Amino acid sequence: MADDAPSPVKSADPSSPAIQTVQRAAVILNAFTAARPRLSLNELTASLGTSKATAHRYTKALRESNLLRYDEREGLYSLGPQILTLSAAARAAMPVISIAGPRMQQLVREIDETVVLSVWDGDTAVVVRADDNTDRVIRVSVRTGSRLSRTESAQGRVFCAFLPEADVPGLADEIAASAELRREVEKIRRTGISANTPSANGVRSIAAPIFRGSTLIAAMAIVGTTTSVPEGTDSPLAIALQRVAALVTAELGSGGNGHHLPGNGNGQHPPAGNGSR
Repeated sequence: MADDAPSPVKSADPSSPAIQTVQRAAVILNAFTAARPRLSLNELTASLGTSKATAHRYTKALRESNLLRYDEREGLYSLGPQILTLSAAARAAMPVISIAGPRMQQLVREIDETVVLSVWDGDTAVVVRADDNTDRVIRVSVRTGSRLSRTESAQGRVFCAFLPEADVPGLADEIAASAELRREVEKIRRTGISANTPSANGVRSIAAPIFRGSTLIAAMAIVGTTTSVPEGTDSPLAIALQRVAALVTAELGSGGNGHHLPGNGNGQHPPAGNGSR
């Protein structure tokens, strides 16, 4: 009888042409960010570190696969529609998104503010879902796929507080260099919530962790203006956020069947393994 089990994966030679092709394609796709959604061939060539002819060959192949599109009038590239399909598949593979989604929508109806969910991508927090009230005249919108500052955003600081330090590159040095960041991380670990008010844009966010077992897998945040979101971590909005984050944690821990994990009475789910940090 044929063996349907996958063959063991052998280590690939990073210098092989096939691996190099994949790596170069990834470099091109990763060059696009929320701040730089459209790039010229010269900019992609600089990111790739090759000749313009080589960069053009790769962009042509990516266009044929609908991973890139090209605006001939402006001479600029952007991510193609196939990226949306891949993004949807990636989100579907994350149980936290499907479980958190209805809870986030309910929270939006309750507090009338934008609610955002982020996961860790190995370097910083990345937004994977955002819900807001489209009926509001003034609302704060957050784009899915946005990469947030890991030390300045409320969600980023949640990951700094609860992830193993080795999973956050350079965190030890950043904490050592900033007494304010060190105090904030310690406070987040103690209270289970992070608050952030950037001085420049008048936006305030508060964030709470979501766990599966003792592992931090996401951060949920309320994002609004300094007028609509109260300062501090003990406001009614902060309490509502912690309650919803705890519900998602409970559903993840019980396989999504709605059973609640035992808590400590204030909506927090204390993770294991942080005492040695």
